[in-house]
This record gives sequence, C-alpha cells and structure tokens, in this order.
Amino acid sequence: MSFEKSLDLLRLADMAAARHGGVSLRDITEEFGCNQRTAQRMIRALETTFDNVSYRVDSDMRRWWTLRDRNKLGMPRLRDVELVALEMAIRRAQREQADSETRALVQLRDRLLASIPRPHARRAESDAEAYLEANGFASRPGPRVRLDPVVLGAIHEALKAPFSLEITYQGARDAHERTRLVEPYGLILGPRRYLIAKEVNNSGSFRRFRVDRIRQAQITGQSFARDAEFDLDRFSARAFGSFHADAEYGPVIWRFTPQVADVARDFQFHPDQVVTEEQDGGLRVEFSASGWIEMAWHLYQWGDQVEVIAPLELRKLVADYRRSDIAVVP
Repeated sequence: MSFEKSLDLLRLADMAAARHGGVSLRDITEEFGCNQRTAQRMIRALETTFDNVSYRVDSDMRRWWTLRDRNKLGMPRLRDVELVALEMAIRRAQREQADSETRALVQLRDRLLASIPRPHARRAESDAEAYLEANGFASRPGPRVRLDPVVLGAIHEALKAPFSLEITYQGARDAHERTRLVEPYGLILGPRRYLIAKEVNNSGSFRRFRVDRIRQAQITGQSFARDAEFDLDRFSARAFGSFHADAEYGPVIWRFTPQVADVARDFQFHPDQVVTEEQDGGLRVEFSASGWIEMAWHLYQWGDQVEVIAPLELRKLVADYRRSDIAVVP
C-alpha cells in the first residue's frame, strides 16, 4: 500500500470512529473525491486492517460503517496541522474576548495532547509552533470596542442554558441606565457586538442591545423556551453590518465600474446578494438590508468607482464623498 493510500485509510478510520452514525459510501466519495468502486475498495481495506469495524443498514438499505474502539488504532490521533488549526481558533477566541470559548478550546487541546504518547505530543506541539511562527495566524486588525469579560461570560452562559438575563443597559437615547429582563438568543459580531434578545414584558419582539452598553449582566437561573421560528442568520441579514433600523430596510443596488469589477466580484457584500454582469464589464450588486451609515463607510473606500442606484437616501448620503484620488480599492 502506498504512503498516500495509508494516509487515506487512517483518515477513513478517523471518520468511522468519530461519526456516531458511521460513514457511508457517499461520504467516502465526497471526502476523497473518488468513485464508488474506489470507495468500496477503501471499505474492504478498512475491514481488513481493523478487526473492530461494524456496519448497520438503514431504512433505505444503505450501509454505514463504524469503528467501535479507536484506541485500538495504536497511532497518535493528533497531527500538527490539526493542532495548528486548534491553536488558531484559541487565539481568535482570545482576540474576540470570548472567554468561555477560549477556556473550552484550551481544555480540548490539553485533553488531546494528554491522550497521545508524550514524544508524539511534543513533536506535534513543536511542529505547530514552527508553522505558526513561519506563517503567522489569522488576525483581525483595526479598532475594537473594549468589552467587560464578566458581562460577556454571563451572556455566554445564559445563551447555552438558556437562561434569562437581567441586564443594566444604557441605550443611545437613554439619559440613565435601566434594568431590563431579557431572553438572549445570540450575538452579532462586528466592530460593535450586539446581543439579540427578547425583552420580557415589553412587546416580546426581538431587539438588539449593544454589548458595550451593558454595564452589568446577571443570570436569573430562570430557563425559557426558545422561539423555534427564530433564525439568527436571517435576522442578521436584515442589516448590512451590525446595525439594523426598520425604517431603512429595503432594496439596495450598487453598480461597480469595469475598472474595479474584478475586485468587487470577490466580495460578498451580503448573504442574499444578486450579482449581474453588465455588457460594458461593470458589476451590479443587489440585496435588501438596512444600515445606511455602515454602507456609506464601506462605499467611501471605493472612491468614485461605485455608484449607488438605490436607495435614494443612501445615494444622497454618499454623493459628496465619491473621491477620484483614492488609488487603492478594498
């Protein structure tokens, strides 16, 4: 068996051991980019190599193979590239001030390293460290609002349970802080972080609370039933960035000139955008959202290489700021 095939077999063993329902032939063809006959040969090799492989047949007469005891593999289960990915996730969580996620990822890393022989663990750690030093790691430069880790910790714990939260909040138009009882549903990340929650005894509609304006947050211990119809991604998509305003929500149409169309084509300005190639080489982008100020901040970077067709209010907002001397587009 070739070296590459051996690695594929080990990867297949990982899949069969990690997935509770097992792996099917379709899973194998999708994972390894092979045809069904090759997938069948890989399954036979798995059954020949490991004596703890079993399969079940579902209602559609499809077979699902499972590796019952991965400890019998006798091989280190953590590779350097996997440890690199885990370390990068830890560092991203740290920069995002996601304390509970950071702790969970660190604990996962430590358990994985403890589960493999010490020489293999040391080698994986040194290889991962060398890779990170040579290539750097994902970073999000730019200004960020400082957040209270105690408040973030309470929000994260409340989201997991879920428990209602009692927050002390000062909105943009509030002269004084107010105590509110809310049912948290999720966080929207961005230059500013927003908590999406229902305010109890106040219309029951979903609201956005700027996390940096939450002075205190305390878990009540009172659980609640989540609204099964709520979709955080769909709710977030009503905004261009992190800010949402019902009065501004509506169709948005931008046209990029042929000179920057190749650059604009690589952007996803909105999850539901529709992109149209125009005959002169320009690019037309359409979506529905709100948040004109955040749109204007972004459009400024394109100088006079983008035209706002709709809405009219946004077109007027950026009219005096379309500069021709911006030489570098985003």
